[in-house]
Amino acid sequence: MSAVLVEAGPDKGAIWHFGEPVKEQRALEAGTAWADLSHLSIVAVSGDDRLKWLHDLTTQFLSDLEVGVWKSAMILDPQGHIEYQFNVVDDGTTSWLVLDPGYADTLVAYLTKMKFMLKVDVRDASSEYAVLRAPGATTELGGPFALVPRNEVADMAQTFNAVATQVGTWALDAERVAAHRPRIGFETDHKSIPNELGVLNGAVHMNKGCYRGQETVAKIFNLGNPPRRLVLLHLDGSDVGFPATGAKVENDGVVVGFIGTVARHHELGTIALAMIKRNTPTDSTLTIDGIPALQQVIV
Repeated sequence: MSAVLVEAGPDKGAIWHFGEPVKEQRALEAGTAWADLSHLSIVAVSGDDRLKWLHDLTTQFLSDLEVGVWKSAMILDPQGHIEYQFNVVDDGTTSWLVLDPGYADTLVAYLTKMKFMLKVDVRDASSEYAVLRAPGATTELGGPFALVPRNEVADMAQTFNAVATQVGTWALDAERVAAHRPRIGFETDHKSIPNELGVLNGAVHMNKGCYRGQETVAKIFNLGNPPRRLVLLHLDGSDVGFPATGAKVENDGVVVGFIGTVARHHELGTIALAMIKRNTPTDSTLTIDGIPALQQVIV
């Protein structure tokens, strides 16, 4: 069957599935799948000072990033709210930041403003390079990934097709939701801080020097819990439709949060990530657009 494309949202135009999403999910689970993620944006940071500079600006420990090692990172605002989320890899001369569509322009502007006298250069490299989800066992970041010059994507796709099954975002989202990996703009809003999302000691390194927003992260980590928490919801699968991202989550008619990514998993059924108030009882049956859902605690 020919590819079915995503019709809206940041993944618009990407492949959603090829008509057999269960087969695709099983291939992904088996490590025999690959995916075209060339709709994602890529920012290139070069120069001798790039790693120490990115280390100082982001939530991740990057000053000694080894060549070819992928890490997740965030950039926060002064109040600790999440502004950017990306994966980063270095090739020895350039650090490549892979992020969702729609964020590259403002990220490049921010990084350029922060250059000062350092030996760094920043550019939007989305037209030059693309990222693919390569065949192999799923990593903590949802990889393995391959960074490929755009004029070589077709050849790489042919190479991957010889040994693996191409899958779409349906399979990738189902795996991501089941693994509790939040995505900016889906599980986050303008108030989101890393403490709510279960990314401490992941995208947020807890033993590094100061970075913008660190005071909020450290204060909440040391003195208490954030007012909200990320949960995995198991939705009643009898409804054929999906609640929309951002739909209200209710507990006995009271709004307690919002839903993020919804996915239909080949084993778990209809699942979703949601951000809800921390004081919501964990045994409560929640509803989203009238659909009942049970919680699984993440944070």
